Amino acid sequence: MATASFRWILQFHRDVPKAARFYAQGLDFSVNVVTLRWAELNSGPLKLALMQSPSDHVTEKGYSSLLSFTVTDINAKVTKLMALGAELDGTIKYEIHGKVAAMRCPDGYMLGLYEPV
Repeated sequence: MATASFRWILQFHRDVPKAARFYAQGLDFSVNVVTLRWAELNSGPLKLALMQSPSDHVTEKGYSSLLSFTVTDINAKVTKLMALGAELDGTIKYEIHGKVAAMRCPDGYMLGLYEPV
């Protein structure tokens, strides 16, 4: 029996319901629970917990942890996420193995997108 097991990734957000919508609509997470202060979402075996920030200062515009996603159409996903308030951090890069992009969600967390060849 394992002595420790992964529970979830926790992010602080100013507006938890808005952040939950962003992940659900933009990245196809399933939503288990959403309140004004807490949300639990799933993407396959990954559980993402969102909690209301105890202050107005959620993240600086520095680099945070990065959640990375494999997508089937990076251009469509970038467009959809930007419509939900994300910002492209740089340009979409066309590498030999596929396309990659870095984005910031509305509260500044980093997202990586990868479309394999």
